[in-house]
Amino acid sequence: MIKPVDAVQWQRSSYCGTNACVEVARADDGRILVRDSKRPDNEVLSFTAEEWAAFVAGVAAGEFRF
Repeated sequence: MIKPVDAVQWQRSSYCGTNACVEVARADDGRILVRDSKRPDNEVLSFTAEEWAAFVAGVAAGEFRF
C-alpha cells in the first residue's frame, strides 16, 4: 500500500536557509515525490526512479544551466 503524501519523510537541501525550498521524498513504491515547501498542501509532482535518475544525471552534466 502506498503511504499518503503526508506520511512520507520529506527532505530539503542543507543549503535551504528559508522556507522557500523544494522538498523531495521517496514513496514506498519507488516513486520520487517533489513539492514546494511554501505550499505543502498543493499538488505534488511524482517521478519514476528512472525519470529521477535521468534528471539528476542531467543536472550533474550541466544540461539545465541558462
